[in-house]
Amino acid sequence: MRYIRYFLTGMTALFVLSGCGGPSRSDSLVVIDAGHGGHDCGAQCDGKQEKELVLQITQQLAKEFKRKGYRVYLTRGRDKFLKLGERTKIADKMDAKVFISIHANAIANKNRFEAVEGIETYFLQKTRDARSQRVAARENAAVLQGTDKLSRDVIIDAVLNGPKIVESNKLAIDVQNGMMRQIQSRYKDAINGGVRPAPFYVLVGASRPSILVEVGYITNSKERERLFKPDYQKRIAKGIVEGVSRYLDNRKAETGV
Repeated sequence: MRYIRYFLTGMTALFVLSGCGGPSRSDSLVVIDAGHGGHDCGAQCDGKQEKELVLQITQQLAKEFKRKGYRVYLTRGRDKFLKLGERTKIADKMDAKVFISIHANAIANKNRFEAVEGIETYFLQKTRDARSQRVAARENAAVLQGTDKLSRDVIIDAVLNGPKIVESNKLAIDVQNGMMRQIQSRYKDAINGGVRPAPFYVLVGASRPSILVEVGYITNSKERERLFKPDYQKRIAKGIVEGVSRYLDNRKAETGV
């Protein structure tokens, strides 16, 4: 029995070393989008800018995806602004498995800065929820300058009934769960803002599962301090990768793709 145990242990080690211990990710390309950039700073508070924070997180996220064997492409690897549609066009052109846009949240009412916090994941959909509408309006402001309401409604109505909406919802759930597992294992009081539908126009052009992650409120002092910590950013990244992996594994089991 002792020799059989040694043999089995050796074979397990061989499988792990040869890459047989888990699914191959080399055929999976993930496009990661750092929100805002260039003249568009995004949310700002206490000298901190959203565009800088999300770039840091996307770079950490890229490292984590690569460490797990994925191929990765960043829509921006430096401080530059991309027009509406450019970000998702990159994902479509490169035939990415998923598109992930990273943002940080904020509120305008200074009296509520310390009362509002939480990590949220969004997928494209119209909603009557006032909070989701407010968040989407803030994120959409820079990219939709000069676009009238009718044009905006026509754009989003064209894609709301597509099958990718359902897949994006599933992806959002897995990613949100992954992030909260990683973050709450160290930061017990981290708030789970959940998965929400919202009309984010950065997601409109995507023909693949696409989500927008609001990693926390830059206007909340506790979350702002955490968000700029390398450990916290790494936990966000690990959670997102965990969620994407779960989603892709489930999708492959269901469809074979």
